[in-house]
Amino acid sequence: MAGLARGVAAAILLLSMTTFGFAANKVIIILDASGSMWAQIDGKPKLEIARESLRTVLQSVPTDDDIGFMAYGHREKGSCDDIQLIVPPQAGSGSAISAAADSLKFLGKTPLTAAVKQAAEALKYTEDKATVVLITDGLETCGGDPCALGKELEASGVDFTADVVGFGLTADEGKQIACLADNTGGKYIQASDEKALQEALAETVAAPVPEPAPAPAPEPAPAPELAKPDFNFQPIAVLAEGGDPVTDGNAWEIYKAKPDGTRGDYVSTEYGAYKANLEPGDYIVVASDGQAKTEQKVKIEAGQVYKPLFNLNAGTLIIHPRPSEGADVVDGAAVVIDYPGADMPATFYGTTKAVLPAGDEKVTVTIGQGVATETIPLAAGKTVEKDMIAGVGHVVANAYYAAGGDKADGSGIGFKVTKAKTKIDGTRDEVTYAFGPDSKFDLPPGDYVLIATVDLAVVEQPFTVKVGESQNLKVAMNAGVLAITAPGASKIEIFEAKKDINGNRKSLGYAFDQKYQAAIPAGDYAVVSEKSDSSSKEGNVTVKAGERAELTVQ
Repeated sequence: MAGLARGVAAAILLLSMTTFGFAANKVIIILDASGSMWAQIDGKPKLEIARESLRTVLQSVPTDDDIGFMAYGHREKGSCDDIQLIVPPQAGSGSAISAAADSLKFLGKTPLTAAVKQAAEALKYTEDKATVVLITDGLETCGGDPCALGKELEASGVDFTADVVGFGLTADEGKQIACLADNTGGKYIQASDEKALQEALAETVAAPVPEPAPAPAPEPAPAPELAKPDFNFQPIAVLAEGGDPVTDGNAWEIYKAKPDGTRGDYVSTEYGAYKANLEPGDYIVVASDGQAKTEQKVKIEAGQVYKPLFNLNAGTLIIHPRPSEGADVVDGAAVVIDYPGADMPATFYGTTKAVLPAGDEKVTVTIGQGVATETIPLAAGKTVEKDMIAGVGHVVANAYYAAGGDKADGSGIGFKVTKAKTKIDGTRDEVTYAFGPDSKFDLPPGDYVLIATVDLAVVEQPFTVKVGESQNLKVAMNAGVLAITAPGASKIEIFEAKKDINGNRKSLGYAFDQKYQAAIPAGDYAVVSEKSDSSSKEGNVTVKAGERAELTVQ
């Protein structure tokens, strides 16, 4: 449960410090709603942990605090513009924020830099004091520079602060995003266990008012001071026995040790080359770099200097995910590494450089619908760098009303990709889908069928994919646009003009309105308008491919 406590602790601690300690501020909370939030900690999705953390904190926020809520990656896959201010800053917004968080879908990318910028602008940071709280489980995936943004907001803001919760990030990833907080005078939070959280809240939120100090007693004569070293604790971390010290990207977690040798009170988290003066006593020290971690019990005695060696027994793995041999790396490619001793696999995106425990690393690269998995042996102190090929071809799909005619670009455009082979029951396995013009697909080699839909028109087109090849599929819908006006109608319904053997006509579509416009296959149609008094009128129309037909029924 340590991972769960860490995620909850980070969110509650930072939000508590922001909303309680500085209640006069206007605050916008930004929640990462990217697809990686489906990853689990101790069997529980991170998105659920984040929702519960928000709900717990917001129940205690004073109703006169102005709190807003923003999310990104919750509406579209692969979009860097999917950023939305869902709840504007306002008093008593706790329940609205909780409800908004509960309704989010988690499926997109991580445009955290642009989200922080939009939140700052929504708070009018150049005119008023403003605070943004970012909760993210991943790094920037849309080309933004959070470090540069922090400097920009600090320079141009009246009193702007960005606080950042790194939810499940490694120490190295934390350093890459902590600069956003550091450059604005904010805090980057990595909480530890539940007890440490309680102590932090007691100190920052509910600290008791100190009682008047008693009159000072006469001071005894000072005892002679012993010479004290500048630093009595200088630990060293290495990836392998005899290797060079690790001084960049690594982390140190310090705890008091309980009498039974287990972790006690949390002391601090430090990074890089670490030197400190620790009070005499017993400690548990955890050294980590990337996904590799080891710990030791250390006893500090007065006047002594300790330089314990921590061997992480780890190596460095560098993965370049490519769709095909020789192709460029795909920044949005998911790289999942199941490393030795992992409670759950680690997920990265694009070119991945990860420090991992030595052993067999199971690496899975996903680009679109293409998946490649490989087990890579990694020795302590070594670096392994390799390309992993997902093996896909690239397809861009568009629908045209008629061959050589206008491209369909309305809201009713959709594409579904199925396997070409028909199963025994007459159906085909669905592979993926997308909406809108210029829909993009990365597919493994094979034969497929593209089912294009433009409003009421549906056309199937077979196609074949080869690895590394790109193709533009232009689907001729053999359709036109039918625009119907029926003054006073409560319903408009379109039927095929030809009746079947039983005298019935097939209904193609309807709208409860006085106007109805839709793309429809070329052909003859009957249009019936119904009024609220059950009376009806009928009109006939012929639609030609690539042309617009207008009909008034009254």
